[in-house]
Amino acid sequence: MLRRRDFLKLSLGLAAVGCQRPTAKKTKSLRFAVASDGHYGQPKTNFKTYHENIIKNLKKEHAERRLDFVVFNGDLFHDDVQFLPEVKQVFESLGLPYYVTRGNHDHVTPEQWQQTWGYGLNHAVEIGKNAIILGDTSNEKGEYLCPDIPWIDRQLARFTKKENVFLFLHIPSQMWSEHGTVCPELEKTLAKYPNLKAMFHGHDHAIDMGKTTSKPAFFDGHFGGNWGVDYRGYRVVETHPTGQCYTYQFNPDTQIKVNEQIF
Repeated sequence: MLRRRDFLKLSLGLAAVGCQRPTAKKTKSLRFAVASDGHYGQPKTNFKTYHENIIKNLKKEHAERRLDFVVFNGDLFHDDVQFLPEVKQVFESLGLPYYVTRGNHDHVTPEQWQQTWGYGLNHAVEIGKNAIILGDTSNEKGEYLCPDIPWIDRQLARFTKKENVFLFLHIPSQMWSEHGTVCPELEKTLAKYPNLKAMFHGHDHAIDMGKTTSKPAFFDGHFGGNWGVDYRGYRVVETHPTGQCYTYQFNPDTQIKVNEQIF
């Protein structure tokens, strides 16, 4: 991570070229959002309202500043697979490309997942000069698991010529809280690839900031569920021609950036 003086210097430089909440006309850089833990169907929560709000807010974000895609990073529904078709219908109303990962509350078989989303539990996507890797960190029982590290290694090797690669895993691979796993081999694997810019996690609703590891790791709180940080928001990520990226967590109710980092 950057020292404060370097961060401020680079922030001013990025602002000068329209990197801080830019309009679509000012940049062609990749720009996406990450939102996690909607828990569609969780009893005693206003899950339908939470989903209506995240779709409304992401549509507003896209209309005002452009989003190339959105990742819903796990715990799409809450335990009961009957909610899977319903939550997909909600995500389809977003009206722009989106991708999903399985969380520990997404009690769904690989076959059901493939049939619903049209791709497997481990999935990689090329997006121009960039790529995203979506890894699975649970199973139908909801256990906390390390991802398929050899598969991730193969995808990263395949994408070595991409300018930016981003990895999405619902469950973090370190114990930043009690809600994590320990996957030392993953850290060794990720460290081999300089164009892997960051990984993104959901799962821990109480964390909405970046963590330091072999690669930057960013959380985005939650937009559903019954616990966590005291707002329901999402994270925005923007690439930049300098090779660095800019991210911030956003509270749509107050229209305030909760935190921001350059990586």
